[in-house]
This record gives sequence, C-alpha cells and structure tokens, in this order.
Amino acid sequence: LKAIEEFSDLGSGFNIAMQDLDIRGAGNLLGAEQSGFIADMGYETYQKILAEAMEELGVESGLSSRSVREAYVEDCTIETDQPALIPDTYIDITAEKIRIYKELDSLSREKDIAALGQRLQDRFGPLPQEVANLLDIIRIRRLGEKLGFEKIIIKNGLLIAFFISNPMSAYYRSEACAKVMESVSLHPSVFELKQTEGRLKLLSRGVDSTAKALAVLKKL
Repeated sequence: LKAIEEFSDLGSGFNIAMQDLDIRGAGNLLGAEQSGFIADMGYETYQKILAEAMEELGVESGLSSRSVREAYVEDCTIETDQPALIPDTYIDITAEKIRIYKELDSLSREKDIAALGQRLQDRFGPLPQEVANLLDIIRIRRLGEKLGFEKIIIKNGLLIAFFISNPMSAYYRSEACAKVMESVSLHPSVFELKQTEGRLKLLSRGVDSTAKALAVLKKL
C-alpha cells in the first residue's frame, strides 16, 4: 500500500513492480517458482548475476545497457574516506533516498548524472558536500570502467587505481590501454605506475577530494 501511495503518477507501474520484487522476491525469472533471494542481494545485483549467466550461455539478456562483450571492466569498485551519501538533513524520507540511490547506480552518462543533480537542487535545495561527493563517485566509477580500472581507492590524499588483474586480458592489447599509458607518460608529475605482487596500479598524490580525483582521472 505504501508503494502504491508513493508511486501514483502516470507510468509508475514499473516502480511498483520493482517494489513488489523487493518485497516478495523475483525467484526463478525463467520458470514458475518464486523465492526471496532477490530481497537479500538487491534487484540491481540480481540483474547483473542473471545477465552474466545468460552471457555465458550465449543468450542476449537485454538486462544491462552496457554489453559484457564490449566492456573490459564491468564494474569499478570505489573506496574513499570522503563522505558520499544522502544525509537525513537533506532528504529525510527513506523510500525516496533508496529510489535516488537506485537511479544513481543505473546512470552511465555525464548528462544524466548532471540532470539528476539539477533535479535534486530544484526539489531539495543546494547540494550538500556529501551529495556532491556521491555524484562525483558515480562519475569516477563510470570513468574507471572506461579506463580499465577494477578498483579505485581515494584515501589520505592519495589516489590508487588498480588495472585489470588478469594479465592475459585483451585490455592490455587494446587502444584504450595504449591511450592511458600515453597519458601517464605525458604527465609524469601527476601519475606513477607501480607493480606489486604482479598487480599493475596507478598512483596520484595530493588528491584530497572526489572533485580532484575526477579531474586527475580526466587527464587520462
């Protein structure tokens, strides 16, 4: 009833269906059984797992806007000591915050991220630093995926970006990798390349904010 009350506008049926999945669980999407596994892992994670399974079977799932075949990195993990969240002092409605978090997770284009930020300002007022950091984190995550980073750490004024762990990945023979290496060589005062325990990583110092991290990565 709460979901129906919240999503009462025209075209809100999809949102209600998503709430229904969260409540009851999607279970076996390809069969008749129903179980609650999706409630434990979340709908987005369930989508990714299902898309990967169908990809392995050679079936086009259509569940992801980014093709697994085209992307060298499907998801870039971000760790940071910068506060990146929607504080209760900005939005105190839990259901609305969850909806925004889900929408953020689905965005991949800069114009869509900027548009969401503008909508938040229009509805709730100027963005607090925590929300601005959150939007930057989404931008960094998407950029990291394009650059070939599996993980990015932004802590203690240091940015560490980890390249794909599999040394046999086609990424290392790609134009994307060549461009990153060329950019690193052009900015020796900004970037350091290191390899520890067989893992290639990129370092940049003096990065004490998500905004600086984003600006540094854009140099690549």
